[in-house]
Amino acid sequence: MENILTANKIVKQYGDYTALNEVSLTVPKGSIYGLLGPNGAGKTSLIRIINQITMPDSGEIIFDGQKLHPNHVQHIGYLPEERGLYKSMKVGEQCLYLAQMKGMSKADATKQLEYWFDRLEIKGWWNKKIEELSKGMAQKVQFVVCVLHKPKLLIFDEPFSGFDPVNANLIKDEILELKKQGSTIIFSTHRMESVEELCDDIALIHKSNKLIEGKLDDVKREYRSNTFEVGILSDNIEGLMYDLTQKFQLSQTHFKSLNDELKLNVVLGNAKPNELLSILTQRGQVTHFVEKIPSVNDIFIQTVSSN
Repeated sequence: MENILTANKIVKQYGDYTALNEVSLTVPKGSIYGLLGPNGAGKTSLIRIINQITMPDSGEIIFDGQKLHPNHVQHIGYLPEERGLYKSMKVGEQCLYLAQMKGMSKADATKQLEYWFDRLEIKGWWNKKIEELSKGMAQKVQFVVCVLHKPKLLIFDEPFSGFDPVNANLIKDEILELKKQGSTIIFSTHRMESVEELCDDIALIHKSNKLIEGKLDDVKREYRSNTFEVGILSDNIEGLMYDLTQKFQLSQTHFKSLNDELKLNVVLGNAKPNELLSILTQRGQVTHFVEKIPSVNDIFIQTVSSN
């Protein structure tokens, strides 16, 4: 698969502080790419370099097969976490102004604005000033400004901030539709459930270094611990527990009081799943048996905590 963007050994320093330490990553075309990391990790510095707001001290960005240059701003849409609308300007006037800064003609911008204002149900806001809008309403306007010029690459930094659940779901659906239409999306967020739901690929930056990158499913498989979630009905719990602890490590146990079902998390180590299943079937009725795949949140916490 071709890449829309490649970062090669990007270094960015602010005085004695290193924000990015030879960070390299590749964003496949047509993907939703999760850029993850705790506060201060270097994500925003990298995003600002991609948008040419700042320049790297060393390294280079390749955009759609070419070294990044000023004209590429017309092919990138950026929704920053800190919103940048002019509060005293009217919504329609401001959207037209920002669209023309991205290279759109007034006629094309007006046509696209009519489409998006109708789609996001904000047609009556054209003559309102930004300062008259709620945070969520202003966020919708900022989203429109970001996607209006149909960029090849969209960068969303905490795109659901300020939205109630209904509008957050609306924006999520729009993001998926944009991907379907061919856009590539870099998605930076602390909402790990959104990463699970939306992202094809992820990268994790921590303390200025990239620690993880890859297809989301591949990363999750890499972080498996050979742990199985088990449910069992048994009339000899003591015997079952004795058999299990002789061979396996139990990371969690609890009873379901209604039917005395025992829930277990069993760490197999080097053993095979069939070995565990054999013991369970000899001691009772197995009601649940599935490998425990780590969530993005589990991986995030484990990686950041150990580095």
